[in-house]
Amino acid sequence: MNIHSDHPFATPLEKRDPVRRLRGRIAAGVTVATSGEGTTMTGLTVASIMVVEGEVPLCVVAVGPDADLVTTIEGSGAFVVHLLDSGQRSLADTFALIRPSPGGLFAVVEHAQTPWGPRLTDVSDVVFCSHVETRPTGEQVLIVGEIEDLELSDLTDPLIHFRGSYRTF
Repeated sequence: MNIHSDHPFATPLEKRDPVRRLRGRIAAGVTVATSGEGTTMTGLTVASIMVVEGEVPLCVVAVGPDADLVTTIEGSGAFVVHLLDSGQRSLADTFALIRPSPGGLFAVVEHAQTPWGPRLTDVSDVVFCSHVETRPTGEQVLIVGEIEDLELSDLTDPLIHFRGSYRTF
């Protein structure tokens, strides 16, 4: 039961950043980006992603500049992007660091090491990228990767992020 119509500590509407509100209105697939190996493995839930088709296909993810993922990708030279389905909300929460993961992020999920970084074995749609560049832009960093390999399923019910929460079709 809740006596409030909105979150009691939410920023009042008139003080919210309109650009952030715009971004929240663009429905986006939820992904987990991973990189590293052994003790350097890290991952992060990412909804700001773009795929650029062309002779050299690219995958671009936008993350905060202080994310461990940035330095791990720059150090390893590669990363993996996992496209989540509607049944993988807990996985998204784990890598968004809002769900406890005793022993670390990878202690609670099955994964296999690849040349590009850890691959979450329960995720069917996966993109393997070599790092091309990291570009600071605004309050985020764009990580650009060349798509070197893909694993695709018949995904019909992706996990979507819209206006601050997960949605499905």
